[in-house]
Amino acid sequence: MAMTSMPEMITGGVDTHLDVHVAAALDGVGGLLGVEVFPADAKGYRALHRWLASFGEVVLVGVEGTGSYGAGLTRHLHRQGVKVVEVDRPNRQVRRRRGKSDPSDAIAAARAAMSGDASVEAKTRTGNVETIRVLRIVRHSARKDRTRAVNQMRSLVSTAPEEIRHDMRGLPIAPFLERAASFRPAGRNDVLGATKTALRMLARRALSLAEEIKALDAILDPIVEAVAPELVAQPGVGPDTAGALLVAAGDNPERLRSEASFANLCGVSPLDASSGKQQRHRLNRGGDRQANSALWRVVMTRMTFDPNTQAYIARRTAEGLSKREAMRCLKRFVARDLYRHLPHPKLA
Repeated sequence: MAMTSMPEMITGGVDTHLDVHVAAALDGVGGLLGVEVFPADAKGYRALHRWLASFGEVVLVGVEGTGSYGAGLTRHLHRQGVKVVEVDRPNRQVRRRRGKSDPSDAIAAARAAMSGDASVEAKTRTGNVETIRVLRIVRHSARKDRTRAVNQMRSLVSTAPEEIRHDMRGLPIAPFLERAASFRPAGRNDVLGATKTALRMLARRALSLAEEIKALDAILDPIVEAVAPELVAQPGVGPDTAGALLVAAGDNPERLRSEASFANLCGVSPLDASSGKQQRHRLNRGGDRQANSALWRVVMTRMTFDPNTQAYIARRTAEGLSKREAMRCLKRFVARDLYRHLPHPKLA
């Protein structure tokens, strides 16, 4: 009787760049089958997938930069039903010792995927959460630029002529901006006129950015509430906070296998730093810092309005923890609590 040969199981690795992607293919036992370069466009993505499939069945691909240069390739591979994992940059010490090249990085990516060192599934970036992420980028930059403009105005006022300092110092932001936006330098080029011109331009820039933020909120808030109504309904969670957590989890939050992995993603899971007889944990300074900041805002809100949270803080501080340490414990709890309310199909 004829024996039916099983198709070769292929693992790929891709080192991504702006213009080209370098791919490597490994067989089922980790043997190198080839390395090839492809254009970083739709035609190149198709060619890369066909090249990998020419060796056998493509079961896994490790990609560097799935959220940047590798985003387009990741989307294409997902549409083809290929599992994609995020690969970190190679260890710098190893690079320093062995040197660096794009083919070696592609091979390292494939080996990391095959060995399980790279096990985090890539975000699909094809749904409403990707829409939220794109709009949040614009909103974040608008807020940052508005804050910068207001700070520049405060600095100018502190050194301005007395006529301006007397009227402007101590004003809240809203009347501060309105007052500066109404300045009329009347064509004067002295210090007073130049300062009024600068303050008027900065104020109008800040007001324009505020309108931009308001317009973005009008688009973002309904999307966030539609994607994760249970998350937005939790105490201390608003559309902005929920948006940051959704972006961290991605369009496919099922890739997060447990609440512990979500806490680690948000940078609120303590890291083991034990050595010898010393058993201790240290603060996790990694993870998505915007998600970490969102959890901090939830904790701060609950500490203000939630009696149970206030009682917890009082109890832990009485036990000897500082307020900051108690808040870190609360952030870990909040991550566990909110994970259950992500739009996770396995939790439905």
